Amino acid sequence: MFSQIKRAKISSTANMKTLESFSDKQCGFVTDAQASVCVTLHPLVIMNISDHFTRIKAQEGGNPQIYGALLGKQNGRNLELFNSFELQHSINETGKVIIELAYFHSKEEQFRQVFKDLDFLGWYTVGWSEATECDITVHKQLTVINESSLLLKLDPFSKSANLPITIYESMLDIVNEQPRTSFIEISYTLASEEAERIGVDHVARLSSTGHSDVSQVSEHMQVDKSAVQMLYSRIETILQYVKAVQNGEIPLNQEIMRECLSLCQRLPVLNTNSFKEDLLKQYNDVSLMSYLAVITKGCNISNEMIAKLNALPDRHGGGRRVRGLLF
Repeated sequence: MFSQIKRAKISSTANMKTLESFSDKQCGFVTDAQASVCVTLHPLVIMNISDHFTRIKAQEGGNPQIYGALLGKQNGRNLELFNSFELQHSINETGKVIIELAYFHSKEEQFRQVFKDLDFLGWYTVGWSEATECDITVHKQLTVINESSLLLKLDPFSKSANLPITIYESMLDIVNEQPRTSFIEISYTLASEEAERIGVDHVARLSSTGHSDVSQVSEHMQVDKSAVQMLYSRIETILQYVKAVQNGEIPLNQEIMRECLSLCQRLPVLNTNSFKEDLLKQYNDVSLMSYLAVITKGCNISNEMIAKLNALPDRHGGGRRVRGLLF
């Protein structure tokens, strides 16, 4: 599927057709509806959805149904989708999908600590490109967070040469004095950064050939690996020669020994003050990152404990709330 990303056109042409959900599980089309937003999609979102589906399918088997949140930026009518994360859900006795909103808020708070400029813009699922009654049910649960949420559907079994992704914009109509949720299929544009292009290139080549050493990154790493192996083999040969001369197995050759001495003198001296200073800086940087990770984890645990304490009812009918560490 990732090879289709590279073959996809910059803009995906969408038929502006509207899928509507009725209370009787019927669908209708509104041909004159026009999309009101422009969407830009990053490859990281596509890779996250594909990884989510592949992992759940490998664990549970069959054709699993997955759900997740879309994060991005909104500037007027322009929406740009940068990232995504998974959503937990359950199915009740009637077969209705229930999204765990508590898990969503917890996950969103964690993302906001790292990506403060990303907001919840919609949600994703997999399946046939047409919106279904189940999609309407899930969408209504997420409108309490964003009433204009987008819906992204990925068809993992599509055999089309185009990118198997459809994006819908939600709309609320009043028909016969009854509210009715509608989906308008909208066009989208693919955009990528340098890191995303490298990742997509690697995954696309891997999925099309089945080999892990065909991408540009793998080729570059393979060249470096071969150079290091060659250097190691030559140093091993010199070391064996010096040991053989010391043991008297072969006669001493002054010219070869001078070449070995000259080669050793070219190497940087590792016990200088500058080397120790650089090593100490790198060690401090790595230690600082480790300590920050531990402190962040401890603050998160403390905040969760404080939130649970604030949720407990005060036995005396009122009390003082405890503030968290990060607010």
